[in-house]
Amino acid sequence: MDKKRILLCGATGFIGRNLLEHYSNHDKYDLRATYFKNSSFKLREQYPNVRWIYADLNISHYASYVTKDVDIVLQFAATTSGAKDITTKPYIHVTDNAVMNSLLLRAAYDNGAKHFIFPSCTVMYQPSDLPLKENDFDGHDELLAKYFGVGNTKVYIEKMCEFYSRLGRTKHTVLRHSNIYGPHDKYDLEKSHVFGATITKVMTAENEVTMWGTGEEKRDLLHVHDLIRFIDAAIEKQETPYELYNVGLGEAVTIDSLVKKIIKASGKKLKIKKDLSQPTIKTSLFLDCSKAETELGWAPEISLDDGIDLTLSWYKENIL
Repeated sequence: MDKKRILLCGATGFIGRNLLEHYSNHDKYDLRATYFKNSSFKLREQYPNVRWIYADLNISHYASYVTKDVDIVLQFAATTSGAKDITTKPYIHVTDNAVMNSLLLRAAYDNGAKHFIFPSCTVMYQPSDLPLKENDFDGHDELLAKYFGVGNTKVYIEKMCEFYSRLGRTKHTVLRHSNIYGPHDKYDLEKSHVFGATITKVMTAENEVTMWGTGEEKRDLLHVHDLIRFIDAAIEKQETPYELYNVGLGEAVTIDSLVKKIIKASGKKLKIKKDLSQPTIKTSLFLDCSKAETELGWAPEISLDDGIDLTLSWYKENIL
């Protein structure tokens, strides 16, 4: 049986790198992967069986070229950053990502791709103390000010996925995933999200760890391997032209509790100092993922405590 051809956009990023490892030697798939920076040379050497394609995905002819003769597009290329940039330079998440995804969606449709998978996020949801379902998002509600740009950009791309699915050629899957963590995450304090930043702070600290904000906000944290399991399930089991799924652990943890869990798992004795002058995004939410379980048979397998242990082990072997 011929292998299906997967195009992985953003293969050198955090989630993309994990997808690269998963699909590069998969029995069912032939993998093509895009890169943009020459700094990825060593990574490309590690995966010689992957067809690597240089592409600036904000340019239409590159988007058209990379999507030719592929069955599945995993669109994980994006302009990303951490909480600091989201609060100080929110515009960097809007223009490039809107243009890039618009071009790729059109090109995938024009070239007859069979399945397009797009990772959205959860910033369009309102804070809640109850688990949120996909239909709990109301487009008439004003998004939180700090998420206005990135949130509405994600909603626009979700709608573009639905639009192209209605044209009848390409199936689309949108996943509103929660905060993802694990191997190959960003662990520098300028660009990392809360999990990666906390790992770095704890593992490099001698006496104390500085936490941004009060630590009262809550997050839904999902290990990247469970995210990949969801993508496998969507590829194999989704039958409808368009679906949007919540993909998360389905539990909320306060940042204060997360920091304490990571300190405990590290075996270090550290004090916590709260820096209220630094950017913090005071939202609390977690996801109801029952739709993914009912329709695709997917549910997370890695608990937060186990995920912390796995990540610390990887960090010690690869970063320290």
